[in-house]
Order: sequence, then structure tokens, then C-alpha cells
Amino acid sequence: MPQAETTIYDVAIVGYGPAGATFANLLTKYGLRIAVVDQAAEVYDKPRAITIDHEVLRVFQACGLQDTIAAHTAPHPGTHYLGVDGGIIKKFDPMPPPFPLGWVPTATFLQPAFEKALRDKLAACDKADVFLSAQAVGIAQDDNFASLTIKQGNGERTLRARYLVGCDGANSFVRKTLGIGLTDLAFDEQWMVVDALEHGAAKRPEKCFQYCRPSRPGTFLPGPGELRRWEIKLLPGEDPATFGEHDNALKVLADFTDISKIEIWRTAVYRFHALLAQEWQSGRIFLMGDACHQTPPFLGQGLSAGIRDAVNLAWKLALVLRGDAQPSILSTYREERAPHVGAIVALAKEFGLIIGELDPEKAKARDARLRDELISGKAETIRQRFIPDLAGGLIAEGAPAAGTLFPQPFIATEKGDVRLDDLLPPEFVLVAASPVRLDGLSASSIATWKRLRGERVIIGADGLHETGRLFADWLDQHGINVAIVRPDRAVFGGARTIAESNALIASLAQKLF
Repeated sequence: MPQAETTIYDVAIVGYGPAGATFANLLTKYGLRIAVVDQAAEVYDKPRAITIDHEVLRVFQACGLQDTIAAHTAPHPGTHYLGVDGGIIKKFDPMPPPFPLGWVPTATFLQPAFEKALRDKLAACDKADVFLSAQAVGIAQDDNFASLTIKQGNGERTLRARYLVGCDGANSFVRKTLGIGLTDLAFDEQWMVVDALEHGAAKRPEKCFQYCRPSRPGTFLPGPGELRRWEIKLLPGEDPATFGEHDNALKVLADFTDISKIEIWRTAVYRFHALLAQEWQSGRIFLMGDACHQTPPFLGQGLSAGIRDAVNLAWKLALVLRGDAQPSILSTYREERAPHVGAIVALAKEFGLIIGELDPEKAKARDARLRDELISGKAETIRQRFIPDLAGGLIAEGAPAAGTLFPQPFIATEKGDVRLDDLLPPEFVLVAASPVRLDGLSASSIATWKRLRGERVIIGADGLHETGRLFADWLDQHGINVAIVRPDRAVFGGARTIAESNALIASLAQKLF
């Protein structure tokens, strides 16, 4: 019989990869009692994801990983797509400064270092219990609790929690146990991933490359330090069981680089999918990350999508668990995240089809079309502009700036310039450029803000002093004077007048309470 577990957790998490570890750290910021279960004994010591964006770096900042960001990331240098003739047919340029979220917009990173740092942070929290080398073997739920039975060694125990979240990857036990199906967006290709170390390199390569050649499509990304990655498409008839073997990997790589200068760290053959879960929630149980969406890597958004899931759900669960919001707001998790990630997966598939075209004549036609779009200026060249805003859910639809990401300016302090979020709690924020913009808030608005433990912040001459004009220009861009910012730093809505501010707060209260 399973061993009874007396502790009742607020949230139990199955899966301790980057999404699960980030989610756990965010929950502890609210003082929640959590359990994390993972079948592995330790962090996988080789990189899987290699690209992240500024949204994720901002979330890692919220988890206290600033030092890890500095030590284990490098700015993404931009990408050139090379056609059949080797010329540029498409490109992504780095977003120019000032950087809107306070971090370089796209970066390459060392995933094991971040996973370890996230686990080290969680280990310092006395309200988090971690069960490693533990396999989830059973799930049940009723009106009040979810139960998770785990097998660890020769014994079993059952954990009880108010909510359960499956962050357990593409082969998710939680998803399969719930019987949730996947919608296939018809992308199914096998690619070899090679991570190598380029010892003694004089400098980091200046660009990423997408080799859009029918003879052998491939990708090159320079990671931090000496790390270099190639992703190489298998051609029809090639055996995935043997393609990734060391000698064959070197042979294939010789068409892309000077193999005398590299040391292969690891090779793996993956089947790239475009899949979306048909449901994200079943009662008190949720899915997150690869458990509910899988994307080809051609937009560099796989891990970023999982971290967006984590930051979206964490604050909503926290508000519900502490009694500051109705459980009905939890439905906005899927309402917000599913269309967002669906758009990203569709784009990644589109770019994958561009890169992986094997028909020479179709490839030449593709090159002509894309080169014309690039030369004419029709082609978008900033990667971040492909990432959508929130289009619905817990935002004031129709209000200025609603669903956008709130900027993160640097703030001048006695200890030097710091990023804004480091001065704020993980709560709602009412932010304006001067005190007069917040004068006249109604008694009802003030009561709502007190109940939400919200912060009122002035960024301007009479408050925090920003370095530069990032926030001031953002207000001007949207034609507003006040913004309500959610704990995940998405904007609930903007207002021009005190009457609009009171109306926004009333709308927020109606959605939450």
C-alpha cells in the first residue's frame, strides 16, 4: 500500500526541468508550500535548448539568477539564411538598444548551468520538498485536492496538493494519464543535433546561419564561450539509429566547418514535431511546457514557451490559493497561453519548411521570393516582432497597451543603476510618471489595490528616476499616463485620466473577485 503523506502542499509539480524549476521558484516567492518530483537523479549535464529571449531572462531575474545570466549567456548575433547559391535570402538582425525588457533581446545560454542555479535557489527554501529519482505512477483528484503517487526506490508514497502541474516533458505521464490528446500540425522531421567545443577560437562567430540548401539543410549557432551547435537534417533513407554516431557526425560536419578545430561534446538525433495539447487543464491538474506543446527549434522558442507558461500560471495560482481571486481565473491560463504558443509553433514550422526544402527547383523559387522580399524591405528582420502580445484572457481588452509587455527601465539608486523589477514585489503594480496621475483614485480602487497587495509606483521627477527614457517613451507610444501591470509584467491596461484608471481597476476587480 502507498505510504500516507501528512503534508498537504499548495502545489505539486511533476518534472524538474527548466519549466518546472522556474515554476517552483516563482511559487516560493509567494510563500507557498510545494513539492517537486522528477525521475532523474540530477540535472542533465549537456545542453538541449540553446536560445532564450529577454522575457525568459526577465523571469530568471525574478528568480534571482542575475549572476548566472552574466556568466552563462552571450548575445545572439543574428541569423543569416543562405540559399542554394550561398547568398543571403533572409535574415534576423539583433534588436537595437535600448532593450525594452532590460536584457539583451535574444541570447544563447548554457542550459545545465541555469537548471543547477534554479535548483540551488529552491534548495534554500524551507517550504519546498524535492523528490528525485522518483517516478510518478498514479494521479487522482476530487473537489478539494489532487493526489500524486510516486515510486522512489522500493517504496511508494502519495502526495496531496491543492493543485498539480505536469511539467514532465513530451512523453508526459500526467498528460497521458489524463487522456489528453495532441493536435498534430503536420511537421515531422528528423535532425541531428551536434554540440561541440571550439578550442582556442580567436573570437566568437559573428552570425548564426541557416543553410537552406537541398543537398543538406542545416543550422549553425555559436553558444557562449567555446560552445558551438549544428542542427543537420537527415535526408530520405538515412538511418537515425546510426546517423548520430561520432564518425558519421564528423563526416557530415565537414561540409559545414573545419572539423580539425572542434571537439564533439554530444550528438543526438531528434524527431522535430509541431504539436499542441487539446486541453491544458483537467480540474485541479494543469499541463506546462513540452507536456502541452512541442515546437520545431527554428524560431528558438521551445524553452521560452515553457517559461512563459510558468510565469503565467504561478501568480494566478498564488492569488487563488491566498484567497485574493476566484478559481475561475485559472481558465485564463489556457485562454492566454494556447493561442500565443500556437502562433509561435506555426511560425517555427513555417521557418522549418523554408530551411528544410529538399527539392532543388522549389528551393530556387523560394530563394528568389525571399531575396526579393528582403531587398524590397517587405521582410521583417527583427525576431522579437514575430512574438505576439496577449490577445485575450485577464487583460482589459480594448484598453491602450493591454496585453503588451511592460518595459523594464534601469533605475538610478545610491548603489548604482538597477533594473526596475528588482525594486518591486511580484504583485500588481499601478505605475505612472507623476503623483498627480494617481491622485483621485476612488475609495473602491484603493480598497481593491490593498486587497491585491498591489504597489503604486512613480517613475519620474517625483519618484524613481529612470536612466534614459524607456518608460517615458513607452507612455508616449501608447498615449497613456498610467498603467496597470500584472505580476508577470504583462500589462492589464493603460489609462489617460483618473476616471479611466478607476474604471480599469474596477474591471480588474470584476475579473478577479
